[in-house]
Amino acid sequence: MGDYIIAIDQSTSATKAMLFNDRCEMLQRVNVEHHQYYPKAGWVEHDAEEIYANVIAAVKQLMKDADMEASYSMAITNQRETVVVWDKTTGHPVCNAVVWQCMRGVDICNELKAQGYGPMVMEKSGLLIDPYFSASGVKWILDNVEGAREKADRGELLMGTMDSWLIWKLTGGKRHVTDYTNASRTMLMNIHTLQWDDDLLRLFGIPRSMMPELLPCDGVFGDTVVEGLFQQPVAIAGVLGDSHGALAGQMCFEAGLGKATYGTGSSVMVNIGEKAAPAPDGLVTSIGFAALGKVFYAFEGNIHSTGATLKWLQEQLKMIDSPADVEPEALSVADNGGVYFVPAFAGLGAPWWNDKVRAAVMGMTLATTRAHFLRAALESIAYQVNDLVKAMTVKAGIDLKEIRVDGGPTKNRFLMQFQADCLRVPVNCSDVEEASALGAVVMNGLSRGVWKSFDEVARLRRSRWTVCSQDNEAWMEKNIEGWHKAVRQLINSPE
Repeated sequence: MGDYIIAIDQSTSATKAMLFNDRCEMLQRVNVEHHQYYPKAGWVEHDAEEIYANVIAAVKQLMKDADMEASYSMAITNQRETVVVWDKTTGHPVCNAVVWQCMRGVDICNELKAQGYGPMVMEKSGLLIDPYFSASGVKWILDNVEGAREKADRGELLMGTMDSWLIWKLTGGKRHVTDYTNASRTMLMNIHTLQWDDDLLRLFGIPRSMMPELLPCDGVFGDTVVEGLFQQPVAIAGVLGDSHGALAGQMCFEAGLGKATYGTGSSVMVNIGEKAAPAPDGLVTSIGFAALGKVFYAFEGNIHSTGATLKWLQEQLKMIDSPADVEPEALSVADNGGVYFVPAFAGLGAPWWNDKVRAAVMGMTLATTRAHFLRAALESIAYQVNDLVKAMTVKAGIDLKEIRVDGGPTKNRFLMQFQADCLRVPVNCSDVEEASALGAVVMNGLSRGVWKSFDEVARLRRSRWTVCSQDNEAWMEKNIEGWHKAVRQLINSPE
């Protein structure tokens, strides 16, 4: 028998439960999807109770044939910014969770920006005022859900990102906690003091009584019997947001190492060391991870729609049966035929940060084929990641030797080659597709003393393959120029 870690990866589209050993090897995985709700244009919601039920179902399925006499602990990584507000007496959310993609907070954010609060919020939280982050979603709930404001003022409501909600439920309401990384994405935490900030709480009208306790990523967050699955409680140790999990899972423990996670959206993050620094225009500064008594900061940019674009092609347009179908289509034509797909379904994220723009396909002619359309959609993922990396490296003077990548779309060799050609640096793909979960496992192991240093953990990293750029720089620059022209045309078009 050995020690095993149950890693929960609660993502935007599904909940995954994975079983890891202390050698960072994934032994088994269970995936349970949850519903997406779109009550109004630009709004996105999740049913938090459905997600918790899926967590329990996934863990029970994962453990169906497991040795229950072995030693287990649990680690959690989660979709960030998505926020739940719930009644601490009944345990029920007051409404559906406001998802990070949701635009309902845009008027709140625009008003605060117009009033000149942007610099103050950036200085304290490291973030731009944007509905992408949690604070405006909480304020909207308190202002618009009947009775919520009054209950909050009486200390009857709690708020939290998905990790906080799950831990509260898993511990039977005993622990209302979150980690530094998730907290740093709410727009309510001071990333310098590592505390909830009173000025930011007042700005969004959120009572301090709603806020969870803050812990480093390698903390012990509570224990759980997983609704009676275990006879003895297992510790919940190791918690961090999914993009931060990927940074740790990719073993980016040194300043200057960076990663790109391809999921529903995408996050590009670069470790900048133990001192926070102002981010380049259009990017943000977050806590990268906190462990072994140290706090590492990161520059980050987020893209709203990458994997979501392929899912949209599959589910809404019915153009493909699965995302894997796009690659052979893309390879069937020599280029995109001048077609550019700008997937601004929920506005443009970093480095553009324009919430008014909507998705469009530019440059189609009578010669455009289905293959050109699908190739343009796939290329849009690489273009957006390229924009973020260039913003970090060129503007911030960071010289990346390679970009470490993870997530489902990394299986697409065309996309990875196109990405390397855009960036002109090697793209190094982890052999663990679920790097976010691996990062949570790393934090779990550090918490339990399995590894005593970052160097010890880093030696465990395994690479699946590395893709280098081809000798096509002039051709790629022309493609990138066409992409930028399409984006600018869309941003500058009359409303």
